[in-house]
Amino acid sequence: MKINKLLLSASFALCAAFAANAQVVEEEVTEYVFQPHWYIQGQVGMQETLGETSFGRLSSFNAQIGVGYRFNPVLGARLVFNGLNSKGSITIDGERSDWKWNYIAPTANLTVDLTNLIGGYNPERLVSAGIFGGVGANIAWKNDDANAVNTALTNKLYADLPAGERPDVLRYIWDGTKTRFVGQFGAFVDFNLTSNLKLGVELQANVLPDGYNSKKAGNADWYFNGLVGVKYSFGTTFTKTKKAVVVASEPTVVERIVEVPVEKIVVKEVIKEVPAPLTRDVFFKISTYNVTKDEMYKVAEVARYMKQHPDTKVTVTGYADKGTGTMAINLRLAAERAEAVVRALTTEFGIPADRITAKSMGEVEDQPYDTPQRNRVAICIVE
Repeated sequence: MKINKLLLSASFALCAAFAANAQVVEEEVTEYVFQPHWYIQGQVGMQETLGETSFGRLSSFNAQIGVGYRFNPVLGARLVFNGLNSKGSITIDGERSDWKWNYIAPTANLTVDLTNLIGGYNPERLVSAGIFGGVGANIAWKNDDANAVNTALTNKLYADLPAGERPDVLRYIWDGTKTRFVGQFGAFVDFNLTSNLKLGVELQANVLPDGYNSKKAGNADWYFNGLVGVKYSFGTTFTKTKKAVVVASEPTVVERIVEVPVEKIVVKEVIKEVPAPLTRDVFFKISTYNVTKDEMYKVAEVARYMKQHPDTKVTVTGYADKGTGTMAINLRLAAERAEAVVRALTTEFGIPADRITAKSMGEVEDQPYDTPQRNRVAICIVE
């Protein structure tokens, strides 16, 4: 009988404990209501223009001002004016030349607040982060330094050619004022100082058509900005209210985590430095095999690279577009294009013939390019 009473008492105690742990309670929570608003921001920082030199060599000061509007806790839009100057560089025969020019880039962005998107709206967080992206125009001017570098290098590298026949070393050299399309994207982190004032850090990447730095690279040009500044919002940005919410607590499960040490394995890799392959495409006009003045600089680059790396060899493969002429004509034309490049390497630049292999692919089915004009080519691969 005593045992039955004891078990009954223990059961009541266990049920009471569980009920106390799972009881319903009422809590007061804060609810935030977003208010659309305008803001302005000012930022300063550094720019790194992407170029053929080590990181930090093409750094310059940068500044940005902007005005924006927040539609809701996640989405907004802004118009920014970024600018000061960008830099370019080229190294030929171990000698480096630098230049800079001025620009201003008005850009329209869409902004996304990732913190509110993922974690819900809370304007009293200390830190918030997001991303942005947009398009605009890059208006550049005062390219005098690049023009001076181009003149000096052209006169030095092509001194054996008449002055009127010397090709530009900076293939996309420009002067005056130049306007280009620019795409912009990046990320930002804001630190809330007050409800209207934020201190922010921004990293942005900007992409433009080839030639922004006066050089022909066959791909887009880039510059990257790191900025820090303040953002001021006008008017009331949010309101908050208190309300009661009924919640139920649940039993707590405690798990024990056991840490197991893992032995670190260090693998050493031995890397042998070898020259990187070099590829240059020498293009020809329709039904011709003479290397033009505008394409001769590519042959000069191949020769210069082979002299710097005496163990390398070059394969010159001639092509003809299959939409023009017969198969026999195109096979001969492709061979003559390859031989024209080989002849220029040996006679004009002194490259030994035993370091050169010439091939003719004619009008093969799988042509190297999609357009007929680009398949009138001799492709040089140095390895």
